[in-house]
Amino acid sequence: MPKIVDHDQRRSEIVEAFLTVVARDGLAAATSRAIAAELGIGTGALWHYFDGFDEVAAGAYQRITDRTNIRIGRATAGLRGLDAAYAMLREILPLTKETLDEAHVVVGFWGRLAANAGLEEKTQTDLGDYWGDLLRGYFAEAVADGTLDPAIPVDDVLNVLFTICLGQQVNAVMSSPMVDPTRQLAMIDHCLRPWHR
Repeated sequence: MPKIVDHDQRRSEIVEAFLTVVARDGLAAATSRAIAAELGIGTGALWHYFDGFDEVAAGAYQRITDRTNIRIGRATAGLRGLDAAYAMLREILPLTKETLDEAHVVVGFWGRLAANAGLEEKTQTDLGDYWGDLLRGYFAEAVADGTLDPAIPVDDVLNVLFTICLGQQVNAVMSSPMVDPTRQLAMIDHCLRPWHR
């Protein structure tokens, strides 16, 4: 009798194996052969569940997005205003081993996206809208609490903050000195400090 395999479960296992190899050995080592070896299966078996490596990368990007949003929820629980905004941004920036590993996967996915625009349909979250709405809410709380100037040009500041966060992920992949955690947090503070009250 043939073995029944849960398709979604196996896809999830393949994505996790990809992320495990990246965390342990780096993005360049995350080949189809390495992923299959991590799972103890033949390389060809991967392609029963994904149409190609671009789909695996998209699945990993989505998994990282989901994990980041979970971390943001935990980090901001019980916080409001500027405290919540800073806590959220610390979960996006590549400040730890985990988020540095994630930056490699994210930037690698962006490279694939540049060559295959259809990949964007494989992901489910519009982070600009979701994260922007969260930060707008925290800024509104900060204004209400009297810790942020009501004159803050919210959309302009959000654009700069997200550019810093995305740029730091690229810097992380390039091993730039700019990725030093103290410097990253100083950039965020520099962007918000003029609007502190």
